[in-house]
Amino acid sequence: MARGTTPDFSFERDAMAAGYHHVCGIDEAGRGPWAGPVVAVAVILDPSRVPAGLNDSKKLSEIRREALFDPIMATARVGIGIAEADRIDRDNILAATLWAMAEAVAQLGDVSLALVDGNRSPKLSCKVTTIVGGDARCLSIAAASVIAKVTRDRIMLAHDTAFPQYGFARHKGYGTAIHAAALAQHGASPIHRKSFAPIAALMRR
Repeated sequence: MARGTTPDFSFERDAMAAGYHHVCGIDEAGRGPWAGPVVAVAVILDPSRVPAGLNDSKKLSEIRREALFDPIMATARVGIGIAEADRIDRDNILAATLWAMAEAVAQLGDVSLALVDGNRSPKLSCKVTTIVGGDARCLSIAAASVIAKVTRDRIMLAHDTAFPQYGFARHKGYGTAIHAAALAQHGASPIHRKSFAPIAALMRR
């Protein structure tokens, strides 16, 4: 079946036709930042109640992502896994991300197939299919991308209150010039990823 340029329900529909009755989409937010957690989300959509305008979180404005958050949570089964900076430093970012994905799926209960954005699979008890660019192609993954992004952004806003000197509300922990300048002035905070090269270099000085 041909896939469109916007996410649709065809991956899920094909899977259910093949006998997979509980199909979730999985995505994450926050693999690249210097600070804060990586958040993974698993979503099983109700095909009769998919929120209108759902798309890859990167293609949506912050306002639109926030507007979609509650409708997704109200109409879908959602699991959220959060790997904090200490786990990222201990296990590495990929392992921490895959762990968070497995945590998210575990919250859903019965899952027969997981559709995962990207090309790396978490270890799950169900069948796993990876989809490169899945957040732009598969509605369940798009929904997971929205919940993951909004959840992580809200976490970083809370961290901004605790550590206002770093500007987390503006850059959400990503490696911007403002963030680098704050690190040079104040050093690393407890939520910085000490294993990431810019933070590790700072701590060696």
